[in-house]
Amino acid sequence: MHKMIQGSKCRKEVLAVYMNSGYLNNSHIDFKDKSKPLIVSSCGTYRLYTRPKLPTYRPRGRWDYQIIYIAAGAAHFHFDNAENNTVVPAGNMVLFRPRELQKYEYFASDQTQVYWVHFTGGSVKNILRSHGIRDDMRVIYMGTSLEYDRIFKRMIYEMQRCQPDYEELLVMLLRHLLILIHRQILKRRVVKNEYLDYEMDLAAQYFNDHYNTDINIEQYAASRGMSVSWFIRNFKEYSKITPMQYIVSIRIANAQVLLETTTYTVAEIGQIVGYDNPLYFSRIFHKQKGISPSGYRKRINCYSGEKG
Repeated sequence: MHKMIQGSKCRKEVLAVYMNSGYLNNSHIDFKDKSKPLIVSSCGTYRLYTRPKLPTYRPRGRWDYQIIYIAAGAAHFHFDNAENNTVVPAGNMVLFRPRELQKYEYFASDQTQVYWVHFTGGSVKNILRSHGIRDDMRVIYMGTSLEYDRIFKRMIYEMQRCQPDYEELLVMLLRHLLILIHRQILKRRVVKNEYLDYEMDLAAQYFNDHYNTDINIEQYAASRGMSVSWFIRNFKEYSKITPMQYIVSIRIANAQVLLETTTYTVAEIGQIVGYDNPLYFSRIFHKQKGISPSGYRKRINCYSGEKG
């Protein structure tokens, strides 16, 4: 079922919007069906030419799920609040869940082309999760590919022809799309993890090399182009402790060595590992080891057979 919406000005026909869509059993009714794990209910495409704006507004959302793939141009979405405006460029897929506000527009000035598919079923949430799509994911970057176009076009074709077993084939095509989404998510995760590992390794090495200096965590994060909260959160995930806890652990470990192997005073050792205030050093050492620096030295000397 191909539809052309045309307008006329001075008796000249101008193509405004290209539409092509298909519906399960030729029904346009929005529905929720849990009788099967996954059911594709409708799909289609829009391409704007001269029509200035093509808006969609569903304040109460729909009963089913929807994926919108921006194949060209851009689309304007108002997530959570009708006043918000998020411009989503080509190469992204947007996922709407049941009963979520749906307000978005396509503009001819953006030369927008989108594909969309609606689906329902009793296991949709678990199927999405199994393909790496978290419950809080809304916009998923995919890049542009003719393979995505082909999947959507084939779904539209099957919807329109209604040949034997087409419902099953529609599910297979949607699962194919979800697999591609999963692969892209994993690919981005690997790249992200490689970047994180590199940055956290670099930070750990920097802290090891400069632990006895006055390290400013916020300045270090800024020097690497990171926000301090993002850096602290990811460093803690990497090392299981915060950056400052990591630095303190290095200072105390080195202080232990100096207490065991040298005759430097406690104050001198505190300065060597980065603490100008001997009282503060003793307090930090006691907090970490449960004993004062001088008490630690006496205990070590006692164990080694030396007189304290």
